[in-house]
Amino acid sequence: MPLGSALPVPGMPDGVWAWTTTRADGSFGMGSPESVGDVMDRWARLQDGLAALHIDRLATAHQVHGAIVEQHGGGWRGWLRLRGVDGHVTSTPGTALAVTIADCTPVFVAHPGGAVAALHAGWRGTAARILDVGLDALGAMGFPADECVVHLGASICGGCYEVGPEVLRAVRGIPATGKGQLDVREVLLDQARRRGIDQISVSPACTRCHSDRFFSHRGGDLGRQLGVIALQSS
Repeated sequence: MPLGSALPVPGMPDGVWAWTTTRADGSFGMGSPESVGDVMDRWARLQDGLAALHIDRLATAHQVHGAIVEQHGGGWRGWLRLRGVDGHVTSTPGTALAVTIADCTPVFVAHPGGAVAALHAGWRGTAARILDVGLDALGAMGFPADECVVHLGASICGGCYEVGPEVLRAVRGIPATGKGQLDVREVLLDQARRRGIDQISVSPACTRCHSDRFFSHRGGDLGRQLGVIALQSS
């Protein structure tokens, strides 16, 4: 992995690299009070590390907690940063996809035939079925959902995440009259299983419980981790 302190994602197919950065790697967020130079240096080191793996494309976006997923082909090099996008898919070797996180769930999807997706799933994106959107995009590319491997990365756990009834109604689709605890990964796990996916793993890490290792929005942090997945060059 390009960053030594990052957490590797288990169970990925051959030819796929995937990991989540940690607090020790520093923040990759563009809205932190850190100097622009410090943040950009981290992005530069990430790209250098990817280049060492012969990965010369990195797709990211300014995220809006929606369900738009962008497909990335070849024909370009460098660091692409879109706006209004919360997910990425590609089947082009030599391409990395990244989402920024700090309590939301980074969803890593890989197909053994050579396709990957990175999805940013907070409660709004989960309610909007961003996982289904990403799986549908892969399916349209010839990579069926039920053949994919899914990992739900480090994010806030249900015990740390109290939300209002409007959030519970939106995510669970059932009536709610008061506040309650919401485990977004549990909802995503159910969504994945309903698509016939049985190769699913869930990180035991909570960004709030383990705030010594991760940035947590609810914990008052402005920093952001990265969830990265990449297809090796053929």
